[in-house]
Parts: sequence; structure tokens; C-alpha cells
Amino acid sequence: MKDATLIRIGAMTMSDLMHESVLTCPKCSFASAESMPTDACQFFYECEGCGATLKPNPGDCCVFCSFGSVKCPPIQAKRSCCS
Repeated sequence: MKDATLIRIGAMTMSDLMHESVLTCPKCSFASAESMPTDACQFFYECEGCGATLKPNPGDCCVFCSFGSVKCPPIQAKRSCCS
């Protein structure tokens, strides 16, 4: 019997998404694992290393999309974020 490959059809579910991202400060390189909100964008984040207030880069919806190791849940699911 050949190995079967699982094929998913349709949208991702919330359980398929990653809900934690490591934010890295572009000013001091301090990194911190943070939980991402699933129902809102996080526009600001205060770095625990240097105190800088991080804001999304132009074209990004939130700090996780700009400075995180993982994009925010809506972007992971290929949905519009913050609408």
C-alpha cells in the first residue's frame, strides 16, 4: 500500500495557525516570545530591552508582521487583517 498524502481543501482553522511569535527589537535586538491576539491587530509594542515603542513598518498591519518570527493569525490564514 502506498503512503497517502493528506490534502487540505478550504481555509485554515484557528488551530492550524501559530499563536506565538518572537518579537525582535530593531534598535537593540532584544527578543521576546509573545502571544498574538487573534481578533485584533497590535499596533504598538514597548521593547523590554531598551524601552522603544515599536510600530508596524509601512505596508504591515501590526508589529508581529514587521518584527515577529511569525506573521499575525489573519495574515497566516491569508485573510484581511484589521478590517
